[in-house]
Amino acid sequence: MPPRQLPARLRSRLRPSSCIAWLAAALCWTASLHAAVYPLPPLDTDLIGQLHFVTAEHHDTLLDIARRLDVGQDEIELANPGIDRWLPGEGTQIIAPTRFILPAAPRTGIVLNIPEMRLYYYPAVTDETAATVQTFPVSVGRMDWATPVGTSRITAKTRDPSWTPPESIRIEAAERGEPLPAVIPPGPDNPLGKYAMRLSLPGYLIHSTNKPYGVGMRVTHGCLRMYPEDIEMLFPDVPVGTPVEIVKQPVKLGWFMDTLYAEIHPPLEEETDGPPLLEMALNRIAEVWEKRPFVLDGSALKQAVEERSGMPVPIARAKER
Repeated sequence: MPPRQLPARLRSRLRPSSCIAWLAAALCWTASLHAAVYPLPPLDTDLIGQLHFVTAEHHDTLLDIARRLDVGQDEIELANPGIDRWLPGEGTQIIAPTRFILPAAPRTGIVLNIPEMRLYYYPAVTDETAATVQTFPVSVGRMDWATPVGTSRITAKTRDPSWTPPESIRIEAAERGEPLPAVIPPGPDNPLGKYAMRLSLPGYLIHSTNKPYGVGMRVTHGCLRMYPEDIEMLFPDVPVGTPVEIVKQPVKLGWFMDTLYAEIHPPLEEETDGPPLLEMALNRIAEVWEKRPFVLDGSALKQAVEERSGMPVPIARAKER
């Protein structure tokens, strides 16, 4: 499925400095509830998307609903605490966590935020397209196979890849009593699925999967796993050489108009020696305040840190200039 474009009347005239133009484009955006493509906001605006509510059917699990909404498994559980993941119940109102603060990183190429388990792609702007951002849930490396932080790039793209499991993974599989062959050919049993994009970080890929129910969880050996329908959309759009920035931001802050929002995600389990979330949030708040003073709602910040819902919540209002 090709990425959606803005209506023709809104293309080419959008400028990053024009918040009014961006708001007009966002209001005219006709993407569906689970669309992965949004107009790129100006540099002084950091939020994209909006929250929705959906109603569970009698046969639904939260995993089913998450995939329909193009969100990850952990994302939908954090947004809906107390709702049974296997039997939410017919008629239950489910929050669709489809509003996001853009990561604090250059808005170019691919940006992957590990604690959020979400990928952002900023396509190059041409005369025929407006500035957009695409976002997709991903799985990342589990505790003992952590996805590395750092700057990388796409070095190769492969359709219908074969997989040569590293020796370390073959040893692990053998110890579980599930030995792997030296090479797994393309097909339904290939863990890489139909598409793979190789990173300059040796041994790491962005790829599809034959186990989509694990997308949005820490279940990989360090690679970035996507829903098959998402990477099918992304794959043709990403040229070889695209920069990839992998960051670790459990606390994200962002502006929308005069309101500052916080988006808090649970920290990685193994990082028990790091600063607590509240301290991380206060440090980020101090950095943001230096650029644009505001009046902080301390109770709203505390609640956001305690809930760690992964959804943007307002915590401050800009001071009048």
